[in-house]
Amino acid sequence: MPKYRLLSHEELQEFEKEFIDYLVVNGITGEDWGKIKEDNPKEAIKIMDLFSDVIFEAVMRKIDFLEIRTPNEVQTFQCNEKKLTMVGMKIDPNTEIDFTKPEDLEIAMSNPPGDIEVYTAARDYKLERELELFAMTENGARITDGQLFKALSLALADSADKK
Repeated sequence: MPKYRLLSHEELQEFEKEFIDYLVVNGITGEDWGKIKEDNPKEAIKIMDLFSDVIFEAVMRKIDFLEIRTPNEVQTFQCNEKKLTMVGMKIDPNTEIDFTKPEDLEIAMSNPPGDIEVYTAARDYKLERELELFAMTENGARITDGQLFKALSLALADSADKK
């Protein structure tokens, strides 16, 4: 049973070279792979499941920041080794700003409206780190460079200093 999920056909195509290398490392030639797929499809799926786990594990280990955007809320996450730190901002649903539009997010960051709420939270992972990050990405979180997380963290720190 796979730890993550089977790569889609499109994802598998993106990792074709890595898959070939994976087969070679595991002593499976191109001819052997053809026979396995034809004669033992369950074994072929098991091999692809294991390869998928290798790929997803590598991707999840590299994640430092995630982000979830809806029209009225942005949640950014710093994914440390032991804990997940979230900084978010929320706006009144009746406003014309839509956080899913980059230009609106830019406006909100440079000239925040009065009804914007910036908040933070932190917690330990409930699951193994990589599994939790995988679940978040499968539910719509995007891997980012952390720029928005850092900007919101600074904004939160600045507002705390002014109080």
